[in-house]
Amino acid sequence: MTTKVKSELMDEAAVRRSLARMSHEIIEKNKGADRIVLLGIKRRGAPIARILAENIRRFEDVEVPVGEIDITLYRDDLTETVELPAASSSSIPADVREKTVILVDDVIYTGRTARAAIEAVFAAGRPSVIQLAVLIDRGHRELPIRPDFVGKNIPTSKDEIVAVMMDEYDGETAVRILERA
Repeated sequence: MTTKVKSELMDEAAVRRSLARMSHEIIEKNKGADRIVLLGIKRRGAPIARILAENIRRFEDVEVPVGEIDITLYRDDLTETVELPAASSSSIPADVREKTVILVDDVIYTGRTARAAIEAVFAAGRPSVIQLAVLIDRGHRELPIRPDFVGKNIPTSKDEIVAVMMDEYDGETAVRILERA
């Protein structure tokens, strides 16, 4: 499948501004950051979670534990994706029991990734609250899951691809809409 860039939605500065705003919203909704654990959904949710944690540290002078969660073993389409899944490579830096766990992802689409991440969190313990932060909400939900914190809502066609590029994986930070060519 080949794709071409249809439009650039956010450059690096716009992504950083959205993440700064989301960081303030997280602090405000949770009345501070003392009981928060940020878990980035692998892959691109992880660097986004680290940026949110750094923003919270700068704004509140609170070190928020930040880790990564691998949802591979919790996917509902597991038999369609791989024959024998690899063991989970999640890294949860703090006890999640009685904490506010904020799952962080780059894009929410059907809601299935968020559902799998919730299951992965419960496998690690029972937090008091789970919230969801996404850089992009593109709509087309298949499950009744809604993010608590959104960088940008982007109505898309099911034929379009929302590509979030993060510097550590892609050598640049941006959000683009791609179309199948």
